[in-house]
Amino acid sequence: MTRRTVTRREALRATAGAAALVATGASAQSLADFYRGRKVTLITAASPGGGYDQYARLLARHMPRYIPGEPQITVQNMPGAEGLLASNHLYNIAAQDGSVIGGVSRNNGLARFYDFGNAGIRFDARKFHWLGSPQQEIGLFVVNTKTGVKSVEEIRGRELTVSSTARSSPSSVYARMLNAMFGSNLRVVEGYGGSQECLMAVERHETDSHISGGSSAQFRNRMMPWVKDGTARVILQMGMARDAAFADVPTALEIMKTPADKQLFEIAFAEQVMGRPFLLGPGVPADRVKMLREAFDSTMKDKQFLAEAAKEGAEIDPVDGATINALLDRVYAAPPDVAERLRALAR
Repeated sequence: MTRRTVTRREALRATAGAAALVATGASAQSLADFYRGRKVTLITAASPGGGYDQYARLLARHMPRYIPGEPQITVQNMPGAEGLLASNHLYNIAAQDGSVIGGVSRNNGLARFYDFGNAGIRFDARKFHWLGSPQQEIGLFVVNTKTGVKSVEEIRGRELTVSSTARSSPSSVYARMLNAMFGSNLRVVEGYGGSQECLMAVERHETDSHISGGSSAQFRNRMMPWVKDGTARVILQMGMARDAAFADVPTALEIMKTPADKQLFEIAFAEQVMGRPFLLGPGVPADRVKMLREAFDSTMKDKQFLAEAAKEGAEIDPVDGATINALLDRVYAAPPDVAERLRALAR
């Protein structure tokens, strides 16, 4: 057998390949070294017991299996200011080394878009490294049947009260958008503590209806019995597509008469795609961002995670972090006239 002479190009290629293997091994080892024995904090903007908190605790229990070194993830609740308190902390104060994960309110992604002059918003949502969301949301317009309203067409020109938490919440924003573009006469009653209190207001006849930004398991557990016994009715869905549970109920996109009005709802519904989002601070190193995104994506497919989510009634319909970052870039690049019209409705 004749020995073949190794060319200089082949030698360089072999050397480069060996170096890459060493670098890869070193990188994997450094990630494992960093996370082994470490407590990772998952800061959620939600108060205990709600939908956001539920998803945060599910993630904390299952994601460590996909992180090198399998660190413990501990959930810390940081509610306040419609989620801005947690987002500001994650952007400006929290460690930027991959030891802190954020679970934020979906509307924080568009907070600066709607209110770019608000000094209380001390973050740029586009610069967060979004991990993804376990759920893409669909909001529901729930009406007490004592109002006599049977379809969304019947709310044109008729006054209905709507329970909401604050002027900046989806409940209030969607109501103003429907008033402006559909001819409804929705009067929003703000100041309720959360979606559960908003639903209780409908149940106690304090308000006629509630327009939710999402529909968590807890939300549905309270609302669906009313739908089944005829106490309440869902007349409209707030999202990009119909929920299979309400296949005969239209979305807001479907009832818009002009492309311009439809575009406004498409931008507003970017929050719905974000669902229950998780993220990392803007300064987290690229290798840890990549690894944690992969860990998040793997968790969304994990059999134990899916089984526990199903047991808890937590819907899993994930969207990845890169998609969220790209979506936010598109929203913030909207034409100025479109953006200003939506901002005026959201104020």
